[in-house]
Amino acid sequence: MKTSDILIIGGGIAGMSTAYFLAKRGKSITVLEREDQPGYHSTGRSAALYSETYGPKIIRKMSTASRDFFLTPPDGFTENPILTPRGVILTAAPGNEGAIDEVLTDGRANGANVVALTADDIKKLIPILNTDLISCGALETDAMDIDVHALHWGFIRHFKKLGGELVVNADVSAIAKTATGWQVTAGNETYEAAIIVNAAGAWADEIAQKAGAKPLGITPKRRTAVMVDLPSDVNALGWHMVSDIGEGLYFKEDAGRLLVSPSDTTPTVPHDVQPEELDIAITIDRLMTATTLKINRPGEAWAGLRSFFADGDPVSAFDPEMGGFYWLAGQGGYGIQTAPAMGEYAASVICGDGVPARMAKIGITEDALAATRPGLGKPA
Repeated sequence: MKTSDILIIGGGIAGMSTAYFLAKRGKSITVLEREDQPGYHSTGRSAALYSETYGPKIIRKMSTASRDFFLTPPDGFTENPILTPRGVILTAAPGNEGAIDEVLTDGRANGANVVALTADDIKKLIPILNTDLISCGALETDAMDIDVHALHWGFIRHFKKLGGELVVNADVSAIAKTATGWQVTAGNETYEAAIIVNAAGAWADEIAQKAGAKPLGITPKRRTAVMVDLPSDVNALGWHMVSDIGEGLYFKEDAGRLLVSPSDTTPTVPHDVQPEELDIAITIDRLMTATTLKINRPGEAWAGLRSFFADGDPVSAFDPEMGGFYWLAGQGGYGIQTAPAMGEYAASVICGDGVPARMAKIGITEDALAATRPGLGKPA
């Protein structure tokens, strides 16, 4: 029997960032990861960008709250900077100008540097775009690429230095409520803790059911990415990332090629998701429609899981009926860019201290992340 103050199920970016901040508070933490390496299904397949204009409102606020950690992480957290300059251009088709106005207003209110662009401005920045399909856009100049591996393993290394234990190949088979908390069986071991944190990503509802909690309606959704070679006369070095604000396509330069996604959100079941031929074809078709490129043969492709609740916002809260059972799930495709703030927030709430003051100042509330929000329990 292994005993900890808190047991976290899931070693992805959500579980490990929370584990790190809880360990900093002096709690004894054990993290159980079902795979042989943490972050296999979602974290490790993310082409993450740090943006304060991307995602629902609570996500944008959490991204802003994560900014200082990304720019000035703890000493020795990583060998290289977590962020590198990129910038992101958001484009809007005719009729969707209001979405750009919202990004400009909210982004500036949160402190992001966001500039309005005309179609001609966009064409000058990204010459391959067919700007006859674009009405206007916005440039977030300070959006950055995130070194996902460095961030994830920075949390893991420092968590271990603080005395935390990460157990891999620990597929949870049973969870039982006890007089003092919880007992969890994983592999050939039994673990006890006063509090369980459910950071199991696409498997969060399955973990809840094993614990006797009501599912909140997590829906895993497949997202595809494809690498594309560029013609010899196209030099994309230094280009900003380009994203359709309607989430139909995004692409960015990667080592002289383009990483392209159709921003697909195809509902699926929790599993080791792989790219579908149809999604790859859709990716290439959308790229050729949006640009002047002609693609004869796509390069390598992969897919990852992004998990959502019905309203699109994450849950970071104790279950209202199961004492000591904490939900930390539904980050969708925003888990990397919000990880520092989400981890700090979860640790603070779990320890009974509520919303950190600096987050409350920018409008982050417990209600926004509650497990009792209307609509939860239905598929996304």
